[in-house]
Amino acid sequence: MREVIQGFPSTMQDNYQLNMINIIKHATRNWARQEIVTRKADGEVFRYTYKDAYERIKRLASALNTLGVEIGDRIGVLEWNTHRYYEMDFGIPGVGAVLLQLNLRLPPKDLSYVINHAEAKFIFVDETLLSIAEAVAPMCQTVKGYIVLTDKDLSDIKTNLSPLYSYEELLREASPEYDWPNLDEKSAYAACYTSGTTGVPKGVYYSHRDVYLHSTAFAMNAELTCRDCFLQLVPMFHAMGWGAPQAATMVGAKILLPGRYAAEDLGPIVELMVEEKVTAGDGAPAIFLPMLRYIEKMEKKPDLKGARFLSGATEPPVALMKGLYDLTGAEIIHAYGATETTPLVTVNKLKPWLEEELSEEDKWDLKRKQGYVLVGLDVKIVDASGKELPHDGKSVGEVCIRGPWITRKYYNVPGTEDRFTEDGYWKSGDVGTIDEEGYLKITDRIKDVIKSGGEWISSVDMENEIVAHPAVLEAAVVGVSHPKWEERPLALVVLREEYKGKVTEDDIREHLSNKFAKWQLPDKVLFVDELAKTSVGKLDKKVMRKAYKDIYM
Repeated sequence: MREVIQGFPSTMQDNYQLNMINIIKHATRNWARQEIVTRKADGEVFRYTYKDAYERIKRLASALNTLGVEIGDRIGVLEWNTHRYYEMDFGIPGVGAVLLQLNLRLPPKDLSYVINHAEAKFIFVDETLLSIAEAVAPMCQTVKGYIVLTDKDLSDIKTNLSPLYSYEELLREASPEYDWPNLDEKSAYAACYTSGTTGVPKGVYYSHRDVYLHSTAFAMNAELTCRDCFLQLVPMFHAMGWGAPQAATMVGAKILLPGRYAAEDLGPIVELMVEEKVTAGDGAPAIFLPMLRYIEKMEKKPDLKGARFLSGATEPPVALMKGLYDLTGAEIIHAYGATETTPLVTVNKLKPWLEEELSEEDKWDLKRKQGYVLVGLDVKIVDASGKELPHDGKSVGEVCIRGPWITRKYYNVPGTEDRFTEDGYWKSGDVGTIDEEGYLKITDRIKDVIKSGGEWISSVDMENEIVAHPAVLEAAVVGVSHPKWEERPLALVVLREEYKGKVTEDDIREHLSNKFAKWQLPDKVLFVDELAKTSVGKLDKKVMRKAYKDIYM
């Protein structure tokens, strides 16, 4: 990192710590009557206010101390997008502990690794997710207890987890007052583990300062105010739901939490959006596409004029953005980031002069780009030697990022130092261009990692596991465009001569299910005679992707 030069001393209170607990404290002071709305599993809508939430957050803090939670302890959370998760977003870090976001889509092997690597002390788990906690519990080495998130009495919960506590009972018995510690803003606020490349999941530990500044940037670039109703579609276990709940709280927006929902049945969510008058939100094409399909079938189209939805994970198709805008008036705003970046790095809005200069077709084409870089961050593209490339929209290089909400290292993962430059940039592994106006466009990925529904799947890990099957000679896994999930894995398999005609697609998928979650398994397994190779004998995945680009369309 560059040397910090001390200038003339200021007269400001620069030691005032940017603790995240101050966001909910100040929001309650200013917006006490603002609503937080949750859709429960049975479809019932639960609503309370910022004031109500903060009172429960203080009780949660008291309960954590009663359980013996100390400053620095890591506390795991397995939960949907609910008001309880919202409370834990502030209560757990508020006492000085670290909220460990647990991805409920991970297979038990990876999930238990995350819990053990983080040395989690307790795990909060929704009643509907008890089976996931039960699957990893025998492998967890540091967990001292489980707190179940339910409205039921603890005696009515059937589980082998032990010791077991009830979230609601703990809150009822806890003190309603709490004296928050004046925690150093550089202390860890929350942790999210990414498995975006080969190898074990890697921990990114966000600081209070990091998330505070990111919340400000998110609110500013999403143009959020107290007059907005924000729909939190992104899972809150994924990079803190992109930091949106914290940003919405900062400005006093109404917050709408959809609970558990499925892309296959977005009807209730669309109806809820209309009833609660949603004006902003976040999500991915994997959700917005089925939402559009549902709205297309509605006799009366919802009026969402002026609503804007940040869309990440993968590039939103023009047909999606234009279709949603034409039918409802809602705008899809492309954004870009990663777990390592808290995550917001860019946002795509048309600059005023471009509104005047570009044709309608060119405007829609521009909206496909990831967008311009947020104030506060440095982004550059570099060639293989690390040389910075010009912003001409043509030069292609690896995207490197640094700034106050960008990670500077992975937690306790030796061997990952090469992901960071000497001057403090994180090397994203994404390849792209930056044009003269500063718009970033991701064109490819350095490593062949598949991104499906906003989640990463390692093609190399999957290939290695397929080759471990006794009947397999060679294998390649590539990401192929998919109309619903944007990208899905396709497995190309060369069988050993003696097994040809004797092994099925299901045999390969069953073999993979030992190491991969069901959603990660390839939709198709094709048995081929040979795999495309480069001149030096490496798998030529570019050729494979082109050959099978329409297989899922």
